[in-house]
Amino acid sequence: MIIDYKSPGTLEQTRFEKIHSVIFDESKEASKMVANEIAILIKKKQKEKKSCVLGLATGSSPISVYQELVRMHKEDGLSFSNVISFNLDEYFPMNSSDSQSYHHFMNVHLFSHVDINSENIYIPDGNLEIDEVNNHCKKYDKIIASLGGIDFQLLGIGRTGHIGFNEPGSNYNSLTRIVHLNYITRNDARKAFYGIENVPTTAITMGINTIRKSKRIVLLAWGQNKSKVIKDAIEGEVDSNLPASFLQKHKNVTFVLDNTSASDLTRIKTPWKVGSCNWTKELKAKALVWLCQKTKKSILNLTESDYNENNLSELLIYQSPYDINIEVFNKIDRTITGWPGGKPNADDSYRPERAQPSKKRILIFSPHPDDDVISMGGTFSRLVNQGHEVHVAYQTSGNIAVNNSDVLKYLEVCSEINLDSNKSSKDLISILKGNNEILANKEIRKIASLIREKESLAATRFVGIPDANVHFLKLPFYETGTVKKMPPASADQKIITDIISSIKPHQIYAAGDLADPHGTHKVCLDILFNVLELIKEKSFMKDCWVWLYRGAWHEWEVHEIDMSVPMSPNQVLRKRKAIFYHQTQKDNVMFQGDDNREFWVRTEDRNRAIAKTFHDLGMSDYSAMETFKRHHF
Repeated sequence: MIIDYKSPGTLEQTRFEKIHSVIFDESKEASKMVANEIAILIKKKQKEKKSCVLGLATGSSPISVYQELVRMHKEDGLSFSNVISFNLDEYFPMNSSDSQSYHHFMNVHLFSHVDINSENIYIPDGNLEIDEVNNHCKKYDKIIASLGGIDFQLLGIGRTGHIGFNEPGSNYNSLTRIVHLNYITRNDARKAFYGIENVPTTAITMGINTIRKSKRIVLLAWGQNKSKVIKDAIEGEVDSNLPASFLQKHKNVTFVLDNTSASDLTRIKTPWKVGSCNWTKELKAKALVWLCQKTKKSILNLTESDYNENNLSELLIYQSPYDINIEVFNKIDRTITGWPGGKPNADDSYRPERAQPSKKRILIFSPHPDDDVISMGGTFSRLVNQGHEVHVAYQTSGNIAVNNSDVLKYLEVCSEINLDSNKSSKDLISILKGNNEILANKEIRKIASLIREKESLAATRFVGIPDANVHFLKLPFYETGTVKKMPPASADQKIITDIISSIKPHQIYAAGDLADPHGTHKVCLDILFNVLELIKEKSFMKDCWVWLYRGAWHEWEVHEIDMSVPMSPNQVLRKRKAIFYHQTQKDNVMFQGDDNREFWVRTEDRNRAIAKTFHDLGMSDYSAMETFKRHHF
């Protein structure tokens, strides 16, 4: 039975989709609903005095599901005494006690917190001899079959479309086996292993046939990085090069998505193709940008035929093509301003920012100590040059993104300068030599934090703000010394509350880029949003506007943009130089994402691309642009 989490849409809206899917605003809300379905099944089986056989996944996607199941166990009395679990996969070779193993992952996130019988936990063994693996895999499938199969299988999805570790090319009838891992899959795992060279090249995985025999399957996908593969799996043809597409043949499967992972589905990306629309101003702009790109015309050159021939005739019922073109052109054109803090003594009726007060207090939140200049370095400089009081608040230390080789370099220089260097410095140098792992040593992390602070100060001095306006918040959630962070807590909120209350800004800029590969942007944004809700009634907040910028990975869609700040070639070069002050984040970057370009290259490419998009739509020709979306709280 499929649980109706939320209306998936009408048959007309979902007619392109071959797999049942539901879309949530937030992954946490979705995770609670999935956990609730699992809990209902466990209780049902308990009443029937039967075992409940669960197939479980690892990775970041199911973590919130496991957190909710643990909460249900501790607070609501949900028992796992009748649960038998089978994990999808494990790296090979891999010792179960290693921190990168899926044995360790499951214990940390679920098993050690609930009353499941240890004898009922099955995870592929990555510590076998190679000649033992085949028999181990056959036994794994036989045990599942002897229990009547898996009642509920939880899945994630990789960017290659893999489910479990069934990579492109996997056979529809494949069983549990050892497989070779795709480069993209290994690259996505590299931060947990401190570099792709340390990621195993093989793994043991349940096969497609094993998975598809499950009675119920739920696949989770969060984030923009999954949007393309989700569209292909749901709307494309069944293809062995996209293993998740095999789930189209299952009779009881649901893809549970958030807004960003669902953003490429036809009903979301081009809803006019599937039925009647509620034509808001933003949707009109989205449709016309799409139409311009499809016809290779500017907005003011679109004709009635262009609308009729591309599923947009509904727009013409109430307005002429000319009126629609003018309306959307003006909407986009009016986002462009060289005065991001507002133009003094100007009519601001159609400007993105207020003219008054003419000199504003501005607070730029930067999740890491370089996001400010990477994402809005041109706007940052312009705000300073136009006389506003600009503050920057670096929300985290960013210390784990400093390579050990850089820490070692600075330590060795300091040791040479200080002839009386103490023994602890020599000990740290000894620890760092030849070590490329993230170290939990507090002294090393402190030095890494100082390196990033001094780089940030060099950049902000270049931009032109006094050191007193630079704030290093060091939010506690980040300071674990490892990739895995703590959940945000009241201490984090208090720090953000205090700095906003102290500065009383007229403008807040914050990172709205949720494609950050290690999630810090989202945590920082969630903390800020929670604080804004708590303090929004304070008098100074009545005159505070919040602008969201995007980071190095993605740009706002044109129809989402509320303010566009153009940059001249010289301003692009100044932005580049500001980024260069963050020397440890050049070249050999710890968390590069899936893009091998340096941050300054990818952000310049992105800034130039959005300027070209505006020009193609009929706007003025600029060298580059930074864009912002206003957040209403």
